[in-house]
Amino acid sequence: MYKRLRDLREDSDLTQKAVAAVLGMSQTGYSKYETGENDIPTSVLLKLADYYKTSVDYILGRTDRK
Repeated sequence: MYKRLRDLREDSDLTQKAVAAVLGMSQTGYSKYETGENDIPTSVLLKLADYYKTSVDYILGRTDRK
């Protein structure tokens, strides 16, 4: 799951800081989601899926269909 977050961000040519701003959090806090240091709250997971126009299942690795 964490690699998918990074891949989605990089495929969109975004920095961690830019995604963190969309989520209303610090870059450091967002970085911990990408590294797996912190679990991603459901509300943040839903925001990320909407932002990247993909499914939560894709982000979680339950499907390979974006």
